[in-house]
Amino acid sequence: MRLTELPKGASAVVERVEDAHADDAIAQRLRDLGFVAGEPVRLVARGPLGADPLLIQIGSTRFALRRAEAARVRVRAQEAA
Repeated sequence: MRLTELPKGASAVVERVEDAHADDAIAQRLRDLGFVAGEPVRLVARGPLGADPLLIQIGSTRFALRRAEAARVRVRAQEAA
């Protein structure tokens, strides 16, 4: 599933970042920020009415991403402990 499809408060593991086109600078920047395979992520909050931005947490770092940016990130939902 895409990061944008993750329910609020849910945790997941990054599978990959998809390039929207050749030399996708945004996808590369997401990888540089830590959105890499195997990394746990959590959707902390959504903007008003489920819109932009999405507040995403990786480790102790939080990022505000636009939906178009977050849609490049493929994740696998984690089972609740």
